[in-house]
Amino acid sequence: MDWRGALPFWLSFLLIPLAWMAATHGGWTLLLVPLVTWYLFAALDGLLGLNLDNADPDTPDDDLTWHVALTTLWVPAQAVTLFGLIWYVTHAGHLAGWEKIALFFGVGVLTGTIGINYSHELMHQQSRFERALADLLLAMVLYSHFRSEHLLVHHRHVGTPRDAVTARYNESFHRFYPRVLRQSLISAFRAERDMLARRGLLWSNRLNPFWRYWTLQGAMLLLAFALGGWAGLGLFLVQAGVAIWQLELVNYIEHYGLTRKHLGDGRYEHVLPRHSWNAAHKASNWLLINLQRHSDHHYKPGRRFPLLQNHDEDTAPQLPYGYPVMTAAAMVPPLWRRVMNPRVRRWRARHYPEITDWKPYNKALTPMPR
Repeated sequence: MDWRGALPFWLSFLLIPLAWMAATHGGWTLLLVPLVTWYLFAALDGLLGLNLDNADPDTPDDDLTWHVALTTLWVPAQAVTLFGLIWYVTHAGHLAGWEKIALFFGVGVLTGTIGINYSHELMHQQSRFERALADLLLAMVLYSHFRSEHLLVHHRHVGTPRDAVTARYNESFHRFYPRVLRQSLISAFRAERDMLARRGLLWSNRLNPFWRYWTLQGAMLLLAFALGGWAGLGLFLVQAGVAIWQLELVNYIEHYGLTRKHLGDGRYEHVLPRHSWNAAHKASNWLLINLQRHSDHHYKPGRRFPLLQNHDEDTAPQLPYGYPVMTAAAMVPPLWRRVMNPRVRRWRARHYPEITDWKPYNKALTPMPR
């Protein structure tokens, strides 16, 4: 692959000057980042349609230089934008208090939709450098434990009661959100604690990555305070809260109502493409670096984003729209259920006709006690 194949994925970098424009002009420009991220790309999905083409999954990393550079360079770009804006708005006098909050709402959309998504790509790589970059991005939104939860819990237990992030059938986002905030932190800590215990070490051992998480997050908070005082710290917390909300909205829709078949004795079937919702919408996959090809990501977690394969309706359930539209629908539970519940029921009938009682699968998906 050459630079031309990577170019559409670099569209995310255009959001950074929009954030600075909003900071310097205020007013209606404060809407630019959310409007472009959510609505422009939703409109482009409608215009450009689906991308059903698949790259050769065996393409070597040496041919993906421009794709790797994208996620790598985003880290310093986001850091400069986030902390540069904290310094700028706390020292400039042209923005009212509500405008500063609105600006950092947009920054949270940026750090959540793009930053956390890029950290997701980076944390799945074998390179220590890339994983360290993932840690920096997550620390900027005070969600460092997402790395442990995602790699050690979610991928291993997706679609089972041990995965807090799998939204159960008929569970609204407004119930899912507070539940997953609490349970994912607990399950992430337990996963790291248990790994250390298997080596005969206590959770307090310096090898526990939570020490690194807390240190990085503390450093980000101190930097925000040093640059902008209490106001800067508050604005940092605003963007972090919005970013986390954006992440969990995506988590909610990715596996809603999809469960792996229980085989008995605590065992479940292997993860297959049919256990994640797939979306082939072209423009939003550019923005989200193929995150919507989530069925293949869970099937082959080690694949870099340009190599993720699109799965058709024969092998994976399909979302009717891309993530920008679906996350908006998730905020309105009656609309969400009207759109998605019939699709879940058809998925069950198609892949698991032998299961006649789904009540055990509809119970709250809470982590099993350890």
